[in-house]
Amino acid sequence: MTPSSAQTPGPTPRPTDPPTLPADPVEQAKAALASHLGVDQSQVTVVSSDEVTWRDGSLGCPEPGMFYTQALIPGTRTILEVAGKQYHYHSGGNRAPFLCENPQPPVGG
Repeated sequence: MTPSSAQTPGPTPRPTDPPTLPADPVEQAKAALASHLGVDQSQVTVVSSDEVTWRDGSLGCPEPGMFYTQALIPGTRTILEVAGKQYHYHSGGNRAPFLCENPQPPVGG
């Protein structure tokens, strides 16, 4: 009998690194909207971006039937525009900016 040849294992595959997001919430929102719409980020215009205080854990974007932390939460409200249509992105706590389809006003406005 001949000895069986053992295969030498190749390099261990490494998981791909997650895409790095910009630290700025406005840039995160622009990148997210461009990706969502399938447009170049240069087509996204910032209408406004403000530091706000959200009334609760919904971050100004409550969904029916959901329960949220009842505490004031600091965050940002960014309004972006592409081709004449505005999009609201909210963030706060540890949550990155997300598209809010039915925005509610923050504390004070």
